Amino acid sequence: MVEMKFLGIDFGCAFGSLSDGKFPDKDCLLPLISKLLGYCIVAASTTVKVPQILKILKHQSVRGLSVMAFELEVVGYTIALAYCLHKGLPFSAYGELAFLLIQALILVAIIYHYSQPLGTKTWIKSLLYCAVAPTILAGQIDPILFEALYASQHAIFFFARVPQIWENYKNKSTGELSFLTSLMNFAGSMVRVFTSIQEKAPTSVVLGSVIGIVTNGTILSQIILYQKPQPKKDKKNE
Repeated sequence: MVEMKFLGIDFGCAFGSLSDGKFPDKDCLLPLISKLLGYCIVAASTTVKVPQILKILKHQSVRGLSVMAFELEVVGYTIALAYCLHKGLPFSAYGELAFLLIQALILVAIIYHYSQPLGTKTWIKSLLYCAVAPTILAGQIDPILFEALYASQHAIFFFARVPQIWENYKNKSTGELSFLTSLMNFAGSMVRVFTSIQEKAPTSVVLGSVIGIVTNGTILSQIILYQKPQPKKDKKNE
């Protein structure tokens, strides 16, 4: 069988089967689909938070957004990316984390901008992150501590969503949350469970995606549930 590799994806077995007039078997097809989906997630992740960023900038408001939720997201993405780099996983299995981290940092900066004045605690948290994050990303910490950090990362992502879920429930509104961003987060978590299993990623990595399905799915349902037909209200007011 001739090897046909591109971006680490071997198309050889699939094309070989098709040229023989046979449909590729699952041992050939599933890894191929996994790799392709993995790169699709990475490509989509480059813009996943852009709708949220644009919505805040358009309305110049962070109404209904939990600052803590977005701060914890940054911490979670930092730990997850560092762990995947440290474990030497293929880029298709974690590449989106790099783009999500960059966008999450931009989001937090914008939220801080529209949450003026900033308190002393906010400045301390920002400086502490800038001091510690490079060390974590470089993997220059004790291996046991690294594993503990990654284990805590699941709790971090879970508790990053809880304040936002509670804020939505309390206000019976999702404020400036972007439906498109939430939808992409939910879909990405679902696909990532499949790709992580196919890439034989550690169980902890798969668990993180499952938690993402539950929490992102909850926020997505809240956006749909609390959505109000604004145009009709405007007509009544007129």
